[in-house]
Amino acid sequence: MNSVSISRPGNQGPIQVGPGHSFLLIAGPCVLESEKLAREVAAALKEIAKRLAISLVFKSSFDKANRTSLDSYRGPGMTAGLKILADIRQDYNIPVISDIHETHQVEAASAVLDVLQIPAFLCRQTDLLVAAAGSGKAINLKKGQFVAPWDMANAVNKIRASGNKNLMLCERGFALGYNNLVVDMRALPVMRSMGCPVIFDATHSVQLPGGAGTSSGGQREFIPPLARAAVAAGLDGIFMEVHPRPEKALCDGANSMPLNRVESLLETLLKIHALVSEENTQK
Repeated sequence: MNSVSISRPGNQGPIQVGPGHSFLLIAGPCVLESEKLAREVAAALKEIAKRLAISLVFKSSFDKANRTSLDSYRGPGMTAGLKILADIRQDYNIPVISDIHETHQVEAASAVLDVLQIPAFLCRQTDLLVAAAGSGKAINLKKGQFVAPWDMANAVNKIRASGNKNLMLCERGFALGYNNLVVDMRALPVMRSMGCPVIFDATHSVQLPGGAGTSSGGQREFIPPLARAAVAAGLDGIFMEVHPRPEKALCDGANSMPLNRVESLLETLLKIHALVSEENTQK
């Protein structure tokens, strides 16, 4: 399997993601609501990652272009949002990731971000994948809610053929009827067989797309059991949208993990990950 190398600020060496490397946490508020909130979450996550000796990439979107309603909050926009992420990267000395939605965003985003994230709805957009690959940055490619795991090989090949092998895949559930998602744990080893580290998005996987009429709903009580099952199935990291006050979040609050519960869940996940890693080394 190809490990993924994620750049870090300053003179720190890159984060390595994959078998034999530290567990990766990608986490932060769904969308940049304010610089103050982003800093609050980044500071807390950095301390958690330090205590647990895991790798951290701070995530928050400068624009959520796929919100359910035209009236939904989308974020501060690319210029203001990238400025916040650049400051967090520098001040907290942690790598940052955000979504890109269009090819023209790649140049500005890659000047700030350490990882470019391709949203699930856009995982088959050839021009976007090729442009992201051309940046040379690490890429987190989310599997579409409408795509079979084995069909992600086509998206993987688009990026690799464009000269970028620094690629992670991210599972976030599959559409089951209307306004519902289901996680097929078979997807994790299937995608890992493509030679890419795999991350499990534990929070979007419990989303109820459009389930609240003009916004998405969610069932955050299922984040821990799904996360435990995914780590037991074998993967390289976890993705969580985290908020100190989910009930007041401007985006995806119903499926966000409360900040004060993140560390205890991670402690459990790391125990499971250690057992799975030990078993794999004995094979």
